[in-house]
Amino acid sequence: MTQDVQFSAEANPFAAAEQVCATLGTLTDALFDERTSRHPAASLSALRPAEHPAAEALFGLPLAPNGPVHSAVDRLGTVITAGTARPGTGARVADRVTAALQARYGGGAVRGAIADRGTTSAALFQLPVTGEFADAKLRPPFAPALAALAAGQHTRHAVELATGAGAEVRLVVPPGFHPLTSPGGPAGVCARTVPAPARGADGVGPATAAAAEELTGHLAEVAEELFSGTGPEPRRDFAVISATLADLVHDAGAVYAGVCALDVDGRASDAALVVSLARHPLPITALATELATVRRHAEVWTVLLPAGPAAVLVEGRTVPVPGPLSADGQRRWVVTSAVEAFVPLPDGATVLCVQLSTAQPEDWELYTQAFAELLKSVQFGWDGEAAGAVPVAVPVTTAAAPVEKTPEQPEEVPVNLHGAPEDVPPADFRPSASVAEAAVDAEPEAGAPRKGTPVMVPPPDFNPFAPESLPSAPGTDPATPAADPFGTVTADKPDPFGTTLAAQGPAVPPPPSTPPVVPAPAASTEDAPRKGTPVMVPPPDFNPFAPESLPSAPGADPEEEAATVSGPETSPFG
Repeated sequence: MTQDVQFSAEANPFAAAEQVCATLGTLTDALFDERTSRHPAASLSALRPAEHPAAEALFGLPLAPNGPVHSAVDRLGTVITAGTARPGTGARVADRVTAALQARYGGGAVRGAIADRGTTSAALFQLPVTGEFADAKLRPPFAPALAALAAGQHTRHAVELATGAGAEVRLVVPPGFHPLTSPGGPAGVCARTVPAPARGADGVGPATAAAAEELTGHLAEVAEELFSGTGPEPRRDFAVISATLADLVHDAGAVYAGVCALDVDGRASDAALVVSLARHPLPITALATELATVRRHAEVWTVLLPAGPAAVLVEGRTVPVPGPLSADGQRRWVVTSAVEAFVPLPDGATVLCVQLSTAQPEDWELYTQAFAELLKSVQFGWDGEAAGAVPVAVPVTTAAAPVEKTPEQPEEVPVNLHGAPEDVPPADFRPSASVAEAAVDAEPEAGAPRKGTPVMVPPPDFNPFAPESLPSAPGTDPATPAADPFGTVTADKPDPFGTTLAAQGPAVPPPPSTPPVVPAPAASTEDAPRKGTPVMVPPPDFNPFAPESLPSAPGADPEEEAATVSGPETSPFG
């Protein structure tokens, strides 16, 4: 069986995280045995996150931006937080952590490594490994707990974050898993409380040194939990080999990588869990279609989580166990059952990838129930800014000749990424100038054509209600000229605005393009019927509440009514 080229690390942004999950499955199969300390199977389902008071408000927990990447919450589980705005510095810590753990356990040869090699790296153990797609007959069933996610349910809105915070996700991992990633994440992700030494001779910064020191103590603690009943050698092997994968986990975009060791009715059971973020701009329907097309032996469903739509994939994988890690030194293969969920973030370009794998198919329903509860706990936060396009790697050229600008090449103008483009005022703009000064500044130069249509502005003392400003009524003497209400410029009346139209005499309109329409003679207003309804306007001293203003009742004598009104009866309004 060979891996499909279309789903390789170059074409699939989730391939690196799948490689981490396969590698953790190899570690559990090779290093866990009957001496490993295991949690009871009920630990995966003993806690009910839905009943916890903080389950519906994970963003109310003080975890970010300066808190740990994952932290244990009493009676809830381990809360994982990851965001697009805090990727870390990318500093390498694997060598530093590996050397510190070897010194902590007194040195010695780790299983599969050469003692006098001087350094210990993942390549010595033939890690990482890549899982291959198993035959369709080995595919696990789509468990009822996963199928229940396809039913309609209430969805949550993304929590509003501050501008610049990007997109953030939080979820709850059951307490049965042991994280191999540091609680504070890689260097530069959060502000640690671990004492950071000063920059040493090797040039390692305080943030990197603090991250390496924290990861060293964390892996030693996990090894003590898993191998509490054994000697120091199994603890050293597990801690050192896990430390060699620290840079690989960070490069894969994984924010959480953990293993699970359970005791199911006296039988050992192991699983691996990886949570990662990857850039993938396809909508969920297109992503599900791509997965179903490429993963020909997998079963892909589109489900609806409280955080939004998601694609869930179930398939069988064949994972190699390298010879240096196996007990007999021979390379072998293990068939695992894997479930993988893809949940798009609100920014439109990032996808949350959660995957779980186990080599015990008889415990498939147990792990899928915990996996479904984990997906229900996913919550998103977003600052409202859509993410940019997926970055494309550009090859770096050396000794490139500088490009000279030609007159045809326009100058680069910085793009305003937020809001509409702004108009920049000229250099001589004076916001405190008066209106008269602004008019002088706006006056065009001599000989320059005027823009717009000239209009006549009435003088300041113009009274539109004066009798002389009204047009002549019909029947008046047309020889008497009516006053010009707008102060039209004529030959004997100077232009109050000092324009050149006054010297040219009366303004003559240009010849129309079409013959003018001669209006019909106005009809005489004496015999013409009036339009509208005649109304009586009351005098200024009219009192609508006076008794004499009330209308008479039909058939009543006005004199008797007046006497009645003038009687001693009081008004109902006081």
